[in-house]
Amino acid sequence: MKRTRKKRKNGIFIFSVAILLIVFACIAISTLYQMDNILPENSSETTGLIENSSAADAVQEFQGTVKDATMNTLTVQGTDNCEYYFGTEGVEISTGKTGIVIGNSVTISYRGKLDSTVSAQDVELLSITVTDVDLNIDDSETADETSENAESDNPPVTVTQRAQEILNAMTLDEKVGQMFIARCPETDAAKKAEEYNLGGYILFGRDFSEKTKDEVVQAIQSCQSAAKIPMFIGVDEEGGTVNRISTNSNFRAVPFWSPQELYAEGGFDLIQSDTEEKCELLHGLGINLNFAPVCDVSQNSDDFMYARSFGRDAEHTADYVRLVVETMSEERMGSVLKHFPGYGNNADTHTGIAYDNRSYETFLNSDFVPFQAGIDSGANIVLVSHNIVSCMDNQSPASLSTQVHKILREALGFSGVVVTDDLAMDGVRDFAGDAEIAVQAVQAGNDLLCCTDFEIQIPAVLEAVKHGAITEERIEESVLRILELKISLGII
Repeated sequence: MKRTRKKRKNGIFIFSVAILLIVFACIAISTLYQMDNILPENSSETTGLIENSSAADAVQEFQGTVKDATMNTLTVQGTDNCEYYFGTEGVEISTGKTGIVIGNSVTISYRGKLDSTVSAQDVELLSITVTDVDLNIDDSETADETSENAESDNPPVTVTQRAQEILNAMTLDEKVGQMFIARCPETDAAKKAEEYNLGGYILFGRDFSEKTKDEVVQAIQSCQSAAKIPMFIGVDEEGGTVNRISTNSNFRAVPFWSPQELYAEGGFDLIQSDTEEKCELLHGLGINLNFAPVCDVSQNSDDFMYARSFGRDAEHTADYVRLVVETMSEERMGSVLKHFPGYGNNADTHTGIAYDNRSYETFLNSDFVPFQAGIDSGANIVLVSHNIVSCMDNQSPASLSTQVHKILREALGFSGVVVTDDLAMDGVRDFAGDAEIAVQAVQAGNDLLCCTDFEIQIPAVLEAVKHGAITEERIEESVLRILELKISLGII
């Protein structure tokens, strides 16, 4: 009897616990159901947190107007009146008939988060759509008809025609300024670029030392924004003993190797990938011109130019030059063949005048070969050295010699932009004063003058034009080439 009562008590207890568990479960289910219905309407804070956590992955759109556009960089003014800089390399861009023109509307599709407190935006760009502000055609049939008529009546404008239109609207001051690519001043660079209408700046190690990528991008962009005509922004990033950027670990873990080191390690495949990486780095900073490749033939380790050269004979050096120029062209990076007519075993013209007494046959059979390969591959610019080459002109440095320029134009068939080596080097400064050097450089046939003292030299060239020592037609000949190149590279 006692055992039966005990069993009954245990059964009642278990049954009661089960009932309680069922009741609690029903309450929990009811609560969850209410939360599920209430949350979307009454829990904006929670919803906001959920949305914010996935914002970085969501595709977003940013709208504004084009403020400036240079190679692989687009500046957009948002509705908040802040300026945002976007790197555009590899991004799909669609435009209207006028292209990427200042003032046009732009819509940017991206993933990530914009930050108005910094200039360069670190987001993933998906697409960019630029809309003509002056087109308002509602009827699609009318639009198609208008487009067809426009195509038949107005054939596409060529690079030369577009360059000529720009040239026709320029003042003499603007034309002369375009012929100078100057060492970037340490102060007031943007102001001076605007004041002197400079064609470009060339950057050196001091312009990258202890700086971050964002600081360099902002500095370059400030100059481009100030310039009426977008500028060349150049650098000597050869690899090896001449690196301006990659010596700063903020930009690359180790400096770029020399051509000889690259070839020894991985042949032409490594040289090609190295060139592609250089172009990507430079484009990301807003640099559109690399003063490379070195075309000088040198096989003697005692030569001043040996460490910077490919270190092999003319034919192998030509193969190297051809590959680098073609790769840079594919990457839309401006290339510069240097140092015409070939440095050979000459002394350093940074520190004094160098005389080259080799025969013309030596140049034909060796030195000219890599330059010809680069020219035939579409090189944009040829840099002329300050060596006095006696077989061509025994009176003047090559950079100031009309005869050397004639050989480059006629014998090698180069029709692009010719630039002097730095006019601040002793090898040419020992020959003439700063003002006279600039005048002689233009008279010799140079299109671009690489210099430091542009504040002295630009007025000197202007005075030479006004007094008839240089014709305005001669200036326009060079400026047209410069504008054509800027358009071809996407700088304009």
